[in-house]
Amino acid sequence: MLRPMQQLEVPTLVGRHVKLAPLLHAHAEALVACANESRTTYGWTPVPSTKAAMDAYIDTAFTQQYGRAMPFVVRDAQGVIVGTTRYMFIEEWRWSTAPAAPLPNGPDALEIGATWYAERVQRTPVNTEAKLLLCTHAFEQWRVRRVTWKTDERNARSRAAIERLGATLDGVLRAHWPGADGKVRNTAFYSMLADEWPVARRMLEEKLARPIA
Repeated sequence: MLRPMQQLEVPTLVGRHVKLAPLLHAHAEALVACANESRTTYGWTPVPSTKAAMDAYIDTAFTQQYGRAMPFVVRDAQGVIVGTTRYMFIEEWRWSTAPAAPLPNGPDALEIGATWYAERVQRTPVNTEAKLLLCTHAFEQWRVRRVTWKTDERNARSRAAIERLGATLDGVLRAHWPGADGKVRNTAFYSMLADEWPVARRMLEEKLARPIA
């Protein structure tokens, strides 16, 4: 059961390779431009291709189950918009007794999802650092107990990217959601727990410290 929602400030997260800031309608045209550089990797991901579709996408980006999400625009080190991601399915639990330690400083759990990037920055430090920033804020500032990722069971590219973060496959829920191809998809659920984060953080930091090929 959920407790009443807190007022949470949408953070701006800055690293060496990326900056994540709150998504605005003013970003729509730049997002359309980067989405249309190449669309060859979006087979399993709904990525708008027109200004009207992107405006509608942004309109709905602020609510995900439980009525709230936090969408971000992603910029590269040069300040160019290269994609978007979000905190979503934000959970604040109602406890029947005192909450188990450590006490959260925000949500109890959330999902990181609705992530897509221009093809030219895929498989670069952009996604690694974006997830490092998002997970660091979630686990270390808000002290969430779990972060979830979900993807179409058939999306091998997305599943590999999630697994490289150190997330664990919880299972596959059959006939879970409409797929981007118009079919009913099975969804692979992944998660990371708070006590698993320190090891995952070191792994991600080591990846970012390696020379870029």
